[in-house]
Amino acid sequence: MKSERKQARVAGKIQKRLGKKHRQASTRPKQGKSPRAANTGAGRVSDASPKGRKKIAAKKRAAIEKARTPRRSPEFERKETVVPDAPLPKRERYVAPPEKVRIGDRPATQVELGGSLIEETQHPASEPLIAICGRPNVGKSTLFNRLTRTRRSIVGDEPGITRDRIYGEVEWQGHKARLVDTGGVIPDDEALIPSEIFRQAQVALDEADAIVMVVDGRSEITAPDVEMARLLVRSGKPIFLAVNKMESAAVAMEADNFRTLGFKEVFPVSAEHGTGVGDLLDAVYGVLPASETPTDAEEEATDDEVTNEDEPKLHRTHGEFDLHETKIAIIGRPNVGKSTLLNALTGTKRAIVSPIAGTTRDAVDEVVSRGGHDFRFVDTAGIRRKGKTTAMAEKLSVIMARKHLEASDVALLVIDATEGVTALDANIGGYAHESGRSVVIVVNKWDAVTSNREDKTTPGANQKVYAEQVREHLKYLDYAPLVFISAQKSMNVPAVFREVARVAKERRKRVTTGEMNRFLKRVDFQRASVPMSRRVKIYFMTQAAVAPPTFVLFTDKDVKLHFSFERFLENQIRESFGFVGTPIWFKTKGRNKKVEE
Repeated sequence: MKSERKQARVAGKIQKRLGKKHRQASTRPKQGKSPRAANTGAGRVSDASPKGRKKIAAKKRAAIEKARTPRRSPEFERKETVVPDAPLPKRERYVAPPEKVRIGDRPATQVELGGSLIEETQHPASEPLIAICGRPNVGKSTLFNRLTRTRRSIVGDEPGITRDRIYGEVEWQGHKARLVDTGGVIPDDEALIPSEIFRQAQVALDEADAIVMVVDGRSEITAPDVEMARLLVRSGKPIFLAVNKMESAAVAMEADNFRTLGFKEVFPVSAEHGTGVGDLLDAVYGVLPASETPTDAEEEATDDEVTNEDEPKLHRTHGEFDLHETKIAIIGRPNVGKSTLLNALTGTKRAIVSPIAGTTRDAVDEVVSRGGHDFRFVDTAGIRRKGKTTAMAEKLSVIMARKHLEASDVALLVIDATEGVTALDANIGGYAHESGRSVVIVVNKWDAVTSNREDKTTPGANQKVYAEQVREHLKYLDYAPLVFISAQKSMNVPAVFREVARVAKERRKRVTTGEMNRFLKRVDFQRASVPMSRRVKIYFMTQAAVAPPTFVLFTDKDVKLHFSFERFLENQIRESFGFVGTPIWFKTKGRNKKVEE
C-alpha cells in the first residue's frame, strides 16, 4: 500500500513538472530530455511547440532583417532584400556633383577631391537672368518659390511683403538660369519705400535677359498693370505675360482678356499648384542666350573622370576642405543699421535703407571678393520679441532671419551706439552663441556719440569705457572681438573685413592630439572652482571637429561637465591656442559608461 502511494506521489510530481500539455503519454517527450529542450530543439516548425515556433519565426525574421542592405541614392534611401547565396553586385560609389559639395553652406569655387580640382558652377556671369515683376500681391514670390523649388521668398496675403531683390537658380530640361524676384511695383507712388522698391526693380530689369510680368487673373486690368506694361515694352527685351491664379481650364480661357496689355506671349498659370508653369518655361528658355554652364550629363562625365574610389571621403567638420567663401549673417534689432552696413561693405545700394523700423523683410545677400577670398554677407530682418510681432510677414521674417543665422559661418551682431546694449541685443547674441556661430560685435553709429553728437556741451563717449560696458552686458561673448564703426559714413568699415577673416580662420583651426595632451599636463585643475562631487579626471582629450571647435574629453566619470569646470577649461584653451571669436564645445566620454546591448 505504501509503495503504491509513493508511486502516485512521484507520478503527480512528474505531471506537475511536465505541465498540462504533456500529461498524456502521446505528447510526453522521450526519456532523458527535458520538455524545454524537446520543444526548442525541433528541426521543423511543425515538430515544435507553440513556444518553439515563436523562437524559430523570430530567428527567421532576424535573418531577413540582417540580409537587408541599405542602398543610398542621390535623392533618397531605400532598403532592398538581398539573397544571401546570390553574388552581391558591385556597388558604385556616389560622388556629389560640384554644386552639392558644400563649404559652409555654399559650394566652393574649387574643391580638392582625389588629387584633382572640380570647378564649381556658382552662378557665373554667363548664366542668363530671368526677372519676375508686377504690381503688389499678384503671386510673384509664389512663382519664384515654385521655379526655384525653395522657400527663399516670404509669401503672404499682405501686399508689399517683398521689397529687395531676391536671387535664385532655376533649372529646366537640363539648362540652368538665374532668377530674380522683385517687389510689387507701383510706378506713380512717390513714397520712400515704394520708390525704393521701384528702383530695385529697375536694376533687376536692366540686367535681365528675359522678363516675366505677373498679373492677377481673378481681377480686372488695373492702372499699375497698364503702366508697368508700358515701361516693359520700352525696354525692348523679351516679355512674357503670366496670368496667375488660373487653377481650372474654365478660368484659363479668361487669360486672353489680358492681351490688351500689348503682349503676344500670354500664359495662364497657377503658381501655387504649378499649372502651366512648364509651358511658360519652354517659351522663356527658347529666347534665352546659350549658357556656358555644363549640363548634368557633362557634369556626371566630369565626376567620373576625377573620381578615385581609393581616396577617402572628405569631411567638412574635419577641416579637410579649403574654405573659399565665408558666409556672414548681419543680425540685430530693427533699425540699428544692418542694411546700411551691407551697403557700406558691398559699396552698392543693394538693400533698401529707411528710418522706418522693419524695412528689411527678406534676407538679402551679396558676395564681396577681398584679398583673394569671397565674403557672402546676408542682411537679415530685425529680430523682435515674439510678443511684439503681430503681422504674419514680421513673424516669417524673424523665422527666416534665424534660419539664415544658423546657416552662416560668422555673425555680425550690430548694436546701436546711441542706445547701448539692450536685453534684446543680449538675446539675439545668445542665438548666435548657442548655434555655434562665430561672432563679431559691431557697434554702429559711433559718430553719433562722438564727433556728430547733438549735445556738443557734453564730452564724447570714451571707446574704452564703452567697450567695458558692452563686455559687462554680454559676458557670454567675451571671446568675440569688438569693432566701432559708422556704416553711414563708411568709417572703420575695413576693420570689419579684417575681423571677419581672422575669426573665420580661427573657427577652422585644428590642434593635434599630442599638443592637447601636453596642454593637459601644464594645466592645474585644482584651481577650478568645482565641487568635489562634480570633479572629473581627464585622461586625454582630442579635437573631434572644427567650425565650431569641438573637443572630446575621456574622463573617469560619464557625467556632464560642471559649468565652472567647463568655463575654466575653455579659458585655458583660449589662452594657449587662441580660437578668437568662436565658441568652443565639449563632449565627454567616461570609462564607466554602460554599453547598451
